[in-house]
Amino acid sequence: MIESIESEFIFAASDENFKSLVLDNSQKGPVLVNFWSKKAGPCLRQYPILDKLIHQFKGRLLLVNVDTEQVFKTTKEYSIASVPTLKLFRQGVVVETLHGYQSENDLARLLDQYIARDSDQALADAIHEYSQGRDELAFQMISQAIIDDPENINLPIALCKLLKHEQRFNEAQDLLDALPEQFKKHLEVIKLREELDFIVIANKIQDLDQLILIVNNKLASLQELQQLSAFYVLNKEYRLALELLVEIMERDKTFEDGYPRVAMLKIFKILGQGHDLVSQFRPSLRCYAH
Repeated sequence: MIESIESEFIFAASDENFKSLVLDNSQKGPVLVNFWSKKAGPCLRQYPILDKLIHQFKGRLLLVNVDTEQVFKTTKEYSIASVPTLKLFRQGVVVETLHGYQSENDLARLLDQYIARDSDQALADAIHEYSQGRDELAFQMISQAIIDDPENINLPIALCKLLKHEQRFNEAQDLLDALPEQFKKHLEVIKLREELDFIVIANKIQDLDQLILIVNNKLASLQELQQLSAFYVLNKEYRLALELLVEIMERDKTFEDGYPRVAMLKIFKILGQGHDLVSQFRPSLRCYAH
């Protein structure tokens, strides 16, 4: 039985030890949680693949099995409605969720994005060079590492962050645009993309005080409202940002292919669905239905 199979890389979780096995360990490296049931045939077919991959990774990934018929609290907490369900944890949060049986190739391709690789050391060396002021050398080292290991998502993410730090925003956007489609679905890539979108818009502001004055006096163009809204997002002044987006919608809901709606949804994602501002401003989106 699955619950009886444990090794140095595979563990069986209970409600009591889930935090230490999964959340705490995921601060050190990726942890794959297998929600399963002995009554489900796909779970039993899935397990040999999981066992094989876990041992191939040799400790760079842990597997934690959760028997949904016995571990009720955790199963409910993560809204497990069917098995097998696989959830990959990193830094205490779920970064990937897979429902149903997964082939070995598909699962390996996904996990490869989160597993420590030899090229991660090259990245660490490049970051050290950057911290010592050898910027161009660092960029060259990361670029070479990407050529050597194009499957390591950490490399373009790091390069994008350095470009952003250097305020080379358009280059950072171009880098993200050029990523393979599977990388564009990565949670951190999505967050970088959205942040860069706001940065590029806010970066068009030439005189912040003057812009605020123009906006307060109701003399601002739609582009100026957009710029100040993006500035407020980056400075976590979400209410002010949302108010300006509503103003844009009231004046022209088609502005830049519905930009206010897209921007509001991004802010809602940042805040989380339970936030008061989300409840307050969500009705403003109804204008797009008319």
